[in-house]
Amino acid sequence: MTAPTDDEIRARVLDAADRLYNARGIQAVGMDALRAEAGVPLKRLYRLFPAKETIVEAVLRRRHQVWTSFVEDAVAGAPTPRAQLLALYDMLARWFDEDDFRGCVFINTFGELGTVSPRVAEIVREHKAGFQGRVAELCAAACAPAWLAPQLAILAEGAQTTAAIAGTNEAAGHARAAAVTLIDAALGEDRA
Repeated sequence: MTAPTDDEIRARVLDAADRLYNARGIQAVGMDALRAEAGVPLKRLYRLFPAKETIVEAVLRRRHQVWTSFVEDAVAGAPTPRAQLLALYDMLARWFDEDDFRGCVFINTFGELGTVSPRVAEIVREHKAGFQGRVAELCAAACAPAWLAPQLAILAEGAQTTAAIAGTNEAAGHARAAAVTLIDAALGEDRA
C-alpha cells in the first residue's frame, strides 16, 4: 500500500477544514482538531499548510469554485435571460434546504476574520465582486438597466444571511418574489 501523496493529504485536510469550519466556525477549530478530523500527522499538516490562514484561504478558494458551479448550473437550466436571473433564487432555496447549510461561508469568514486578516478579506471581496459581476452579465443579457444587477445581488446576499439565522429556506422565496418585482420594473411586465 502506497502512502498518500501530498495532493491527497491536502484534499483530505481541506475537506475536513471545510466541514469543521462550517459546523463550528473558524476560530473554534484548532490545528489539533483539524489534524484529528483529517487523520493527518501534525508535522505533515504544517508542512503542507504552514499556517491556519493558508488553510482558510484554500477552503475559500474551493468554495468559490463550488459556488461558481452552482450558479452556472442554475443558469444553464433556464431557457431565457429573465429565467436565468430567477434561477439564482431557486438555487438558493435548494441550498438553504441542505442539512449542512450554515449560511454563506464567505460572509461567516469575513465576520470572524475580515478585520484581522487582510488576505482573507480580499478573497471574500473578490468572491462577492465575482458574483455581482455575473449577475450584471445576466442582467445585460436580459437587456436590463445597469441598476438592476446590484439590487438583485443584494437580495441574494440578504437571503443567505436571513436563511442562516432563520433556519428555513423561506428567505429564498421572499428574495425571488422581490426579484420578480424588480425585474418586471426594469424590463416592463409585457416582456416577462
